[in-house]
Amino acid sequence: MAPGGPKPIRLPPLNTLRVHAPKQQTENPCIAIMSTVLACWASAGYSAAGCASLENQLRQCMDGPKPAPPAPSTVNYHLKRMQKHVISQGKRK
Repeated sequence: MAPGGPKPIRLPPLNTLRVHAPKQQTENPCIAIMSTVLACWASAGYSAAGCASLENQLRQCMDGPKPAPPAPSTVNYHLKRMQKHVISQGKRK
């Protein structure tokens, strides 16, 4: 660095390297059909005759298989593997 330049930023020492997964909401595929059924009931006055096809679609969607959960992230596994290379010998316990 050039003399008189900005000081380098020093990070605090870390015992372990770890990241927290962001909280993500899973999208339910039946929400759109459910909102359509509710709108139909609101406009038709809760008559089952006019909304029967939408109700059947909702039942099929709800009875269908659940979508597979996403694969868990492997970032913490790799951080644990690389920790010995990141943390200096003097900082290890």
